[in-house]
Amino acid sequence: MAATPCSAGNHDDEFGNAIELRIDRACAQAPLALPPFHTWTFRDGVLWTEFHRADGGYLLRFPLLADFFVSADAFTVTCFPAPEVPEVTARHVYLNQVLPLVLSKLGKLVFHASAVAIGSGAVAFVGESGRGKSTLAASFAVSGCGFLTDDGLVVEARGEGFEALPSHPSIRLWDDSEAALIPPAARREPPVHYTSKARFLADDELAFCDEPRPLRRVYFLGDGSAERLEMRRLSAAETLVEWVKHSFLLDIEEQPRLASHFDQVAALANRPIHYHLDFPRRYDALSAVRQAILEHARDESDDR
Repeated sequence: MAATPCSAGNHDDEFGNAIELRIDRACAQAPLALPPFHTWTFRDGVLWTEFHRADGGYLLRFPLLADFFVSADAFTVTCFPAPEVPEVTARHVYLNQVLPLVLSKLGKLVFHASAVAIGSGAVAFVGESGRGKSTLAASFAVSGCGFLTDDGLVVEARGEGFEALPSHPSIRLWDDSEAALIPPAARREPPVHYTSKARFLADDELAFCDEPRPLRRVYFLGDGSAERLEMRRLSAAETLVEWVKHSFLLDIEEQPRLASHFDQVAALANRPIHYHLDFPRRYDALSAVRQAILEHARDESDDR
């Protein structure tokens, strides 16, 4: 099958590498001879992604949505949408799920996290789906603190510290967060049929930071059971476990890459910038939470 390159799908990262996305014709997902070497499932047990090896590269299968073939060098991704799946949906899956995995294969540190710019630095929010990463990022963005990423945070070692790199200038939100935070005139991308989340594009109402920023604070989000805002510093050992748990990794069996990833994450975890954060999940509390984070992120006395 001859795929046609889609220039709008190319991703130029901070290192000058171009990852090319090719969208091929839709076709049925044929049964595969071997079982996947890894899977992702939702909390309710529903399968989300199968990871297979194919032709020296990888096949990422999203059942009933699309197959993505990642080349051996990870610089080309070919997508075969399932029948009747529109291209906008395939691109959505690529951007949010496939691209972070491909970047991890290229040696980047990529995490399930959002990030916003505060002053001259960046603050990251890390946690499982539903913990409020995107809501916090959107809350800061509509208040004038530009977001760097909604999810798929790329972190790079720089000097004695680490930088948070900007990603796609859009944020995905559930209906209740949209109603509470997003101005009616905000720009949005077309909906995708498998989720009710809406994607909002950066504009004058939703500030975006398009430059790398030094990573000043990282907050691992609790489950929202706290009756008031709670914040405590994590040890390096606690932080290492959390970062590993929230890492994007394309091949969990590739020992050299795993060793390199672990070394990079360990260096990051040793930075005295990591905290557990929990607070009541009420929209009327977000302003106070934002203010507490702003004050804490700007307090350099806590960095020792």
